[in-house]
Amino acid sequence: MEPVSVLARRMAAGELSGTALASACLDRILDGDGEGRRTFTMIDPDRSLAMAGLADRMRAEGRASSPLAGVPVSIKALFDIQGKVTTAGARVMEQAPPARADAEAVRRLRMAGMVVMGHTNMTEFAYSGLGLNPHYGTPGNPADRSRIPGGSSSGAAVSVADGMAAVGLGTDTGGSCRIPAALCGLVGFKPTARRVPRSGVFPLSHSFDSVGPIARTVECCALVDAALAGEPIAAPDAAPLSGLRFAVLENYVTEDMDDAVARAFEASLRRIEAAGARLTRIRLPDLDRLPELNARGGIVAAEALERHRERLARCEAGYDPRVAIRIRKGETLRPGEYASLLEARLAMIGRANGITADFAAVLMPTVPIIAPETAALEADDALFGATNLLALRNPTVANFLDRCAISLPLPVDGLPVGLTLMGETLADRDLLAFARGVERVLAA
Repeated sequence: MEPVSVLARRMAAGELSGTALASACLDRILDGDGEGRRTFTMIDPDRSLAMAGLADRMRAEGRASSPLAGVPVSIKALFDIQGKVTTAGARVMEQAPPARADAEAVRRLRMAGMVVMGHTNMTEFAYSGLGLNPHYGTPGNPADRSRIPGGSSSGAAVSVADGMAAVGLGTDTGGSCRIPAALCGLVGFKPTARRVPRSGVFPLSHSFDSVGPIARTVECCALVDAALAGEPIAAPDAAPLSGLRFAVLENYVTEDMDDAVARAFEASLRRIEAAGARLTRIRLPDLDRLPELNARGGIVAAEALERHRERLARCEAGYDPRVAIRIRKGETLRPGEYASLLEARLAMIGRANGITADFAAVLMPTVPIIAPETAALEADDALFGATNLLALRNPTVANFLDRCAISLPLPVDGLPVGLTLMGETLADRDLLAFARGVERVLAA
């Protein structure tokens, strides 16, 4: 499927209809030989087609809701969709009452005229960066179906890569938009956490959760981000790279990289520098403390436990055991440790801001590994745990520092690799402009 921006222009020109787009997406979702049954956990074809038809009629009457009217979007199963059960990728949620209203993010996309295709699969309760789900199956990576798609927004990424939607709405607590985007060859945007309302979204960590899109280009993500943030729907122009200063993070995020990732990352830096950007190698010493701070699950486990304590007591047997174990790590925190972690985070944010304030963005590999094979991870708990920590390590930096960040696909011959640009807090639109400039240079 073409990028969101191209689809919007074609519909505005009368070359394409929202109904045709929605029908094509449904055909892909329902294709028995495809990934639809593992990518979507809920679809409502009649409602999707009705909304597409409404978008077409309003455009024909000169009343299109926005440039995004008629564009198909998939919704991660953490978001409330009116009349549907929000399962959050968990069997234990299937008997919950249907949502009484759309999540605010979903409502804003509908107000822009976007066509909701259904709920997408995900890691149970969004608590893993690999995308495995023992209840609903794991969508195959579009580059190699035997490999993981990344998570936790696994279905969001595969829905876009496989043409079941033009954009996927996801969440990002420690990389859950950016990891699957990187491993599936897409663009994933994590806005500053407070930028997009989270009402009607099943939480993992209220300190870190963010709402963002996965799509084919930076422009696509920028258009959808504007709708989500309640801003005029437009994308910032690509920033010329000549004279821009980028920081290249040298500590913490470059350890244990696959050779393919290291080669692609260094090649991307050379191309960015050749375009006139100035690169400075930096260190953020506080990052080396993150393994220690998260040894007992950290802030995320503490906040997840508060959300799940009562449900775990009732029906832990119905949880994915690997998720339940991570949530229960919150029980090992010492008295007062949660408050100390919050204080340590604030201090680290302040010190990092002082180091990076003069740069357009901080560059790093999105994920230090290529997508591993699904079967090996399913069979080995120790391998799963180690791989999950490695996949989450780099993207979690932006969540911990309360930043915006975006992952761009790098030009590679083999399995997909992602490059992250991390911006300053609430400098989201500036970051998108810088990312469009980098995207243009990498595609040249």
